[in-house]
Amino acid sequence: MTSLAVSAFVTLFVIMDPVGTIPIFLSLTAGRSAESSRKAAWQAVLVSFFVIAVFALFGQGILHYLGISLPALQCAGGLLLLLVALELLTDNEEVPTAQTGTNVALVPLGTPLLAGPGAIVATMVFARQADGFSDGLALVLAFVAVHVVLWAAMRFSLPILRLIRESGVLLVTRIAGLLLSAIAVQMVADAVRAFITGDA
Repeated sequence: MTSLAVSAFVTLFVIMDPVGTIPIFLSLTAGRSAESSRKAAWQAVLVSFFVIAVFALFGQGILHYLGISLPALQCAGGLLLLLVALELLTDNEEVPTAQTGTNVALVPLGTPLLAGPGAIVATMVFARQADGFSDGLALVLAFVAVHVVLWAAMRFSLPILRLIRESGVLLVTRIAGLLLSAIAVQMVADAVRAFITGDA
């Protein structure tokens, strides 16, 4: 039970990357009030936890019913993240921030950034390994712990926002866009590789 919980926590922590989420969260919530940013943080975590829970319980059945392979899901998530990254890298006025009224806590923060294809696949793998109530409880505790860390990372990014000011936010936005585009391209490349090798 302990081994499964630790393994699930470490794996999801690395995939969901709370530290790497901070610059993206700052850029997507630029211009929001502190209260609005805090609300976006916990909403994103709730959305992510809901998606993870649904796929842990019903993931295999959902994908099989819809005829969707895991690489196809990964490619779709990568393309969506790439669109967001391109908006962050340019001076597009449609960047999803508070000024446009877009709830970025749902997309792209909650999913596919936090609860992305990598986290979903890992969750489904651990769910298959669970045997009995104790293992199921261990996975629940691991999932909750990861999301608490994610919330804390975004929640305490607000003092950073006050420190770096508007010019710093612009710099962070460009860096976040670059990192996010690299993540997106890697996701698409992995999906294409899976299609070519016949793992789809």
